[in-house]
Amino acid sequence: MITAQTPITNRSENSYFLAETYYRQGEYEKATQIFKELYNKSPFNTTYLRRLISCYQETNQFLVAEKLLKDKLMRNPNQTYLHVHLGYNYERQKLNELAKVNYDKAIASISLFKNYGSLIGRTFKDYNLLYYAISAYEKAMENDEKANYNFQIAQIYGEQGEFKKMFDSYVELIDKNDSYLNLVQRYASRYITDDGESETNTLFRKALLRKSISNPKKEWNILLSWLFSQQKDYAKAFLQEKALFQREEADLSEIFTVGRLAFRNNDFEAAKECFSFIVENAFLREEKIDANVYLAKINVATENSETEVFFNKLFIEFGKNASTIPIQVEYADFLTFTQNKPEEAEAVLEEALTYAKSKFEKGRIKLKLGDVLVYTNMYNKALIYFSQIQTQLKGSDLAQEARFKVAQTSYFKGDFEWAKAQLKVLKSSTTQLIANDAVDLYLKIIDNEPVDSIPSGLKQFAKAELFYYQNKNDKALVELDALLKPKSQTKSEFYSGAKPGEVIYDDVLFLKSKILIKEKRYQEAITNLELIIAADNQGFLTDDVYYSMANIYENQIKNLEKAKEYYQKIIFEQPSSIYLVEARKRFRKLRGDNI
Repeated sequence: MITAQTPITNRSENSYFLAETYYRQGEYEKATQIFKELYNKSPFNTTYLRRLISCYQETNQFLVAEKLLKDKLMRNPNQTYLHVHLGYNYERQKLNELAKVNYDKAIASISLFKNYGSLIGRTFKDYNLLYYAISAYEKAMENDEKANYNFQIAQIYGEQGEFKKMFDSYVELIDKNDSYLNLVQRYASRYITDDGESETNTLFRKALLRKSISNPKKEWNILLSWLFSQQKDYAKAFLQEKALFQREEADLSEIFTVGRLAFRNNDFEAAKECFSFIVENAFLREEKIDANVYLAKINVATENSETEVFFNKLFIEFGKNASTIPIQVEYADFLTFTQNKPEEAEAVLEEALTYAKSKFEKGRIKLKLGDVLVYTNMYNKALIYFSQIQTQLKGSDLAQEARFKVAQTSYFKGDFEWAKAQLKVLKSSTTQLIANDAVDLYLKIIDNEPVDSIPSGLKQFAKAELFYYQNKNDKALVELDALLKPKSQTKSEFYSGAKPGEVIYDDVLFLKSKILIKEKRYQEAITNLELIIAADNQGFLTDDVYYSMANIYENQIKNLEKAKEYYQKIIFEQPSSIYLVEARKRFRKLRGDNI
């Protein structure tokens, strides 16, 4: 028997694709002739039959379609799936009672011909007769203990918007067969967002929690961890991974994953929990070192006064050797950008190079050496290191990062054309973070670069950004304040100062506010952010400004009403903002919702 899944013969292939083209273009008369010829040659091919019937229906030849189907049923009464086609043919004519009679016949026939259960269910689904499709699949499972159509049923519930039933079906599917875990996760992800209070997230979480109580198994922990990670609830994700580890003492890779996600999203508390747990439970020296590298990063990010002591303890425990190169690189970063000791940092990195065995290890060290050199204004030497990495590690993520640093260093120097050339390449980087950074810097340059050789302030702004990069905040503020002051014309320069309405005006004030926040001068930061909104409350930085103001009011100034006001502005005025979900979550929390 030839079915819908049977490959089309080479001889018929061209005709089929021509007919399909006519059908999709709405040229049903032309399609009818070709599908009729194909069907006559292969009368058991359900693809040809379905298309031919559809062509008849689209050209109002319902009686022709009805005769064709009845003739087939008379010759082959066991082909009960044809009742679905016949019923739909009646439905197209508004003959709903006759349609229902045939639909019921198709479903009832599954008790006698259980092999048709799948085909009948799929045919109903193809016609978007979802209620009948579910009935067919359920009937098929009643008549065959080995049959499992819960996945198909769950998909239909999703299409109907019956999300509770969908998630319950997915959970039941995994409960019966663990191997469906990855498939369910992939399909459930279509409905899961990063908003933990969305209807679908809540329903999926409740379905998993109910099942974890009635029938505990690791699959529920895996899915809950994945769900919490999507919602950026990394502390909760860690608890699930911790439970999994304690149940089986499996590897720690998933806890690493949660910890890295938490760190990247600045949830340092959850990240610290993850990496501290790894340090306590890891058997491998390499795992302990990798976790400690992140703990060092967290210490630096949270301005822990014991950071120097922490690094010294690590070197006492693990030594300085090839395996601790990541710690040495992190220590050099700390010495340079936090302690203002670039000479010591350079010495640490030069020593680390003597331990490096692979070109990738050398590349990571040289990348940090370049950073240290940019910090000390030795741009050309830094560019040499970055270029070496690009050449020696061509095509790697490290090479793309080095290219971005070439662009960034060129930008700091005021060589905007070369910076743009590098950034154009990086805009399509396979590393999303680098691609995003490249786009941001590229737009900053083209939005602010001089026109007709008239200075625009971009060079001064790049210089301010260099000071900010070097952690020389006082110098950066001086440069930014100078940009905001009007200047008089000279022989060499005419720049009237950044003014409201100009892109650079917003950039200057926003960078200034970031520095003031870093220096805990919160009210001054608010004043600068307010100036951006006063100039243009629909600018490209508006949602960044609102989110920054809300954060300051919530966490530093402790004016919760003001914080709610600015979170609410994001929710109602900036619906496409990347901060929307987090703003909604924080607004609900401040309002007192039980989340």
